[in-house]
Amino acid sequence: MKPYKLPALPFAYNALEPTIDEMTMKVHHDEHHRGYVDKLNDALEPYPDLQKRVEELLASLHTLPVDLKDDVANNAGGHANHSLYWTILTPRSQRGPSGELGSAIASKFGSFEKFQSQFTECAAQHFSNGWAWLASDAHGALSVFATKDHESPISRALTPLLVLDVWEHAYYLKHQNRRAEYIKGFWKIVNWKEVGKRWEDVRTKGATNREWKMTG
Repeated sequence: MKPYKLPALPFAYNALEPTIDEMTMKVHHDEHHRGYVDKLNDALEPYPDLQKRVEELLASLHTLPVDLKDDVANNAGGHANHSLYWTILTPRSQRGPSGELGSAIASKFGSFEKFQSQFTECAAQHFSNGWAWLASDAHGALSVFATKDHESPISRALTPLLVLDVWEHAYYLKHQNRRAEYIKGFWKIVNWKEVGKRWEDVRTKGATNREWKMTG
């Protein structure tokens, strides 16, 4: 049995329309994400002792054999980032974060609107393939940044809270080169309840692995 598996989507393929269309979701999940899972299984098949939880692999890339490090970084990162991404999307989005998360964002960035503007700019101006993040350290310090390819905040000892995939395959079938249009729609499908639960885990435990609990 393969140690790494493609998680099921927590919504129907067409549930996020019009922001993310059904065909894009099928290709993105069934082909791209599956590809990272398959390649991760292939890369680690000769190394049974290294077939650890994905978050453990990403937190310890520096300990891997040199000829294995890039494959694991790219494919474990691709698997982890996508597994998280699916869980923080929903067709029943709330207007914004509430409770402790809402207060933390307002305290750090000045207001939710200022955070939203900074995150949007980060995603829109990211030059290469990659991801835009809201992440926290173990002490609850929030930051917004982008990573290239499939680098995960976990490899920086940070816990990702919110993520937007800005690889072209995430939006190009519907939005073509209009990334700004895709980002604007993203705010209509964020699962703030799930992001808030991740933040609660960080506050109480210093980290979270809810993405794996959510996806199975």
